[in-house]
Amino acid sequence: MAEEDRRAPAAVVFDALGPAYERAFAWSAPHRASLGRLLELLAPGSRVLDVGSGTGRPTAQTLAEAGHRVLGVDVSPVMVDLAARQVPGAEFRLADIRETPLAEASFDAVCGYFSLLQMTRAEQTAVVARLARAVRPGGLVALATVPLDVEEVEAVFMGQPVRVTSFTAKAFTRLVTEAGLTVLSEEQAVFTPAHPDAVPEPHLFLLARREAE
Repeated sequence: MAEEDRRAPAAVVFDALGPAYERAFAWSAPHRASLGRLLELLAPGSRVLDVGSGTGRPTAQTLAEAGHRVLGVDVSPVMVDLAARQVPGAEFRLADIRETPLAEASFDAVCGYFSLLQMTRAEQTAVVARLARAVRPGGLVALATVPLDVEEVEAVFMGQPVRVTSFTAKAFTRLVTEAGLTVLSEEQAVFTPAHPDAVPEPHLFLLARREAE
């Protein structure tokens, strides 16, 4: 079996994209607005998990520069290397969140920006539930997705073949609440990545809280 075939499909895609992904997405105003809402509620020096941390920008960088302790995880070795070099104020690990042990209530907040789309619906549901348990009671979860009713759809993303699964906005919000989280804000936007092959994409940003027990 080729080495590429043994890796998670997302790792293959994002190893190939590398810095091009950051150029296309990192300056998204809706993404930065979502981070702003999170920062308004975070206590100083919070411990934050960034799932699918990519190149580290803008999420890990924004949080680290605000004084928070950030751990980023990503399945792409190329992305982890880029992030470690670009955001030295955060820690980054090569890991698949589906297999990464997460201790109960071990983070003040978790971010997952567009990091679930190459998982099955069952995997996405299980991961969100695990992330909800990984934040302390009163902790925050910021998630973003492309809200479409699609399952195992073959597509081309920035020139790379991908298999995409997602939920409608209503279904994804329900998934989050069923994980035991209370949605504090829900914002939808249309964003066109800065890439010649890009098309406008609907984006959904949720900020939720694990209620105190």
